[in-house]
Amino acid sequence: MRSSMATKFDAPHQPDEKFSNRQYIELNNDERFRHAVKDLEGFERIWIIWWFHRNDNWRPMVRPPRGKAKRRGVFATRAPYRPNPIGITATTLLSVEKNKIFVGAVDLIDDTPILDIKPYLPESDSFPGSKVGWLEEVDEFFSRPPAFVVTINGVAHEKLSWLRINFNIDFLERAQGILERDPTPHRTRRIVRLNDSLYRMGCGAWRLFFMIEGSNVIIIDVDRGYPEELLTKDSYGGIPDKEAQILFYTVFNRVVASGN
Repeated sequence: MRSSMATKFDAPHQPDEKFSNRQYIELNNDERFRHAVKDLEGFERIWIIWWFHRNDNWRPMVRPPRGKAKRRGVFATRAPYRPNPIGITATTLLSVEKNKIFVGAVDLIDDTPILDIKPYLPESDSFPGSKVGWLEEVDEFFSRPPAFVVTINGVAHEKLSWLRINFNIDFLERAQGILERDPTPHRTRRIVRLNDSLYRMGCGAWRLFFMIEGSNVIIIDVDRGYPEELLTKDSYGGIPDKEAQILFYTVFNRVVASGN
């Protein structure tokens, strides 16, 4: 998969057409694959079967990111921590151009290995009236108006604007959508409590610091997620937003809310 989403935080938990970019599946440069995609363009949607390549273990009980912090059996979820970490995604097929298959909204990060591609068949693959178990409770929760109002103070706003203007890095909308529903500590949502009044949320390569006052969530600061020794170490590769993180420290070389 070739995608603009570099981290798990960038990717939605399920594909969302509102945030669809022009990403594509890049097939191996093999003449046989060009024959394999023949007739695929006649389908509006396809299934992508893929590999959770950043997982190296599995858990029988997991905490899904949606809903309350409650453990569920992994086979009753779509969590990545599976005995065989295989994912499935139904998405819109936009076009097939030689060895590239352009698709709509997905929940896959860049470089995700693709195991297989299958056409989506509405008469076989869609059962809209089916029960969805514990997710019915979650859907009812998300049908209500958000319980919290999120605001941003001056320091955090300055840093977020700098990232957006200089590097086109913008994770605020995703973070705000999570915080306005439930800002309490949750491992899967990467929210931890630092002290009586301060919380931290991991947003891919970045960190948001916030406070909760009644039904108000106040984002008070932003910091990078990787320490200086890793950012300047040439042998340590695969750091998302590396250039932005290095320059961020130069521009905002001051104490952040965490005290670091």
